[in-house]
Amino acid sequence: MISSLFASPGTLISILLGIVMFGMGLATKLEDFKVVFSRPRDIAIGCAAQFTVMPALAWALSRLFGLDEALTVGVVLVGCCPGGTASNVITYLAKGDLALSVGMTGVSTLLAPFLTPVLTLLLAGKTVHVNTLGMFVGILWVVIMPILLGFAAKRFFPKATARAVRFMPTVSSVAIAVIIALVVAANAKRLLAGGATIFVVVILHNVCGLALGYLIAAAMRLAEPKRRALCIEVGMQNSGLAASLAAVHFAAYPMAAVPGAIFSVWHNVSGAFVARCFRRKTCADGGRAG
Repeated sequence: MISSLFASPGTLISILLGIVMFGMGLATKLEDFKVVFSRPRDIAIGCAAQFTVMPALAWALSRLFGLDEALTVGVVLVGCCPGGTASNVITYLAKGDLALSVGMTGVSTLLAPFLTPVLTLLLAGKTVHVNTLGMFVGILWVVIMPILLGFAAKRFFPKATARAVRFMPTVSSVAIAVIIALVVAANAKRLLAGGATIFVVVILHNVCGLALGYLIAAAMRLAEPKRRALCIEVGMQNSGLAASLAAVHFAAYPMAAVPGAIFSVWHNVSGAFVARCFRRKTCADGGRAG
């Protein structure tokens, strides 16, 4: 049974992502969603940007660089996924609006079962078959169900989960690292043969998303901490989910999982850089984020 599990990378990637989402459920409090009701405009602006900017950028960059079907669907999947789990930490380090960041991550994750399959169909459905119902069910099982289990575990086993929460960031980091390793190992030859372009596309996708997230928040006259939160939330995706969806639902296109794996590494590097820049700006402004 174990050997068959490892023989199916899609299954293993889904299990690992489920572990990450379970950790998210353990760490999330109901209070985190108060911002949704107290500041609905901010959440609406952020989520609208999340599910328009990144999908549009994914489609445009795929066309601009002439990516093949597999890489196109992989980039589109990254663009259509909700905000990444690391965005909250990066927003905190950047002295952004942490409550807004957490709220956006939660809402975009809850919207993902509905919006991610539909957006993927609209942007990639003309070139590859997109099983929207299968993706909907897959996101429910791999993302929503583990989060709910995390909530339930915290509710019924508070002492045990209080201890477990301390180790979950490390466990999640290891799980994401294994997902990346599985995807890269399965596509190593293809990457060596001509993978430079996809690195450029992934970097541009992330950097443009960060910039547009900030500019949209500025155009909506949001305060500086909110601009930082939107910048990071829009630019950082749940790319582990993209890799999982690619491995399970687009198994005929092995390279489709590669953009998600590369994004998982790169957006943490760029996020740390952006956080450092924002912190320096805050220090230069006398400790005020705006």
